[in-house]
Amino acid sequence: MMIDTHAHINFEELSSNIETILHNAQKKGVEKIIAIGVDLESSIKAIELAKTYSNIYATVGIHPGYVDDSNHLDLDSIYNNEKVIAVGEIGLDFYWRSDNKEIQIKIFEEQIKKAIKLNLPIIIHTRNSFSESYEIVKKYKGKVYGVFHCFSGDYEDALKAIDLGFYIGIDGPITFKNKNEELIKIVKNIDLKHILIETDSPYMSPEPFRGRRNEPSNLYYIASKIAQIKKVPLDEVTKTTTNNAKMLFGIEV
Repeated sequence: MMIDTHAHINFEELSSNIETILHNAQKKGVEKIIAIGVDLESSIKAIELAKTYSNIYATVGIHPGYVDDSNHLDLDSIYNNEKVIAVGEIGLDFYWRSDNKEIQIKIFEEQIKKAIKLNLPIIIHTRNSFSESYEIVKKYKGKVYGVFHCFSGDYEDALKAIDLGFYIGIDGPITFKNKNEELIKIVKNIDLKHILIETDSPYMSPEPFRGRRNEPSNLYYIASKIAQIKKVPLDEVTKTTTNNAKMLFGIEV
């Protein structure tokens, strides 16, 4: 079995067809899915799905792309649910916007403190911002834990993240046929015990579905590519990454 540790199945393009999405996932061995919040509305939707389906879990957080229109304090009343297993998706994104760095950093750090208080892992978004995110998280080393989602840094960055006690999230780009040499280097050289597999559905579809809407069933192709790169059996990848997810998020399987 596999656990998709990062999927936006709470977004309308997937939630509107959730029964089919879950059926497709189970056919490919994806038994558990973590629905990721990016603001108050999506976090509430993630919790609703998790309450409805036993194999769905939820996260609550403010994504850096939503910091101007959201107040993270509004989330305080919804963390207290047994299916909420992480604070996220939080972090920094200087690809789309860098003119609001101060507010992004402020909200990121406040949500880290919230996670520490709640003893929950964090799911970090770091587009064009690994070094800044790393320096913030480093201040809380030993107090906060989690995953650097959809990892896009270099090999040295991956080692830094691992040194903080964090997992490396591997998504569809590992299957791409160009511009992923550094990601292949990371997967090849770090131990499986540091890797989580995730789809980031409905985005980042792996080959052979690149350019189409992504869904959790495609996790199979990500796991298969990791097995190919590391020259290990597929079941070694699925068993280890599933165990990693269980340990990080406290998921019962």
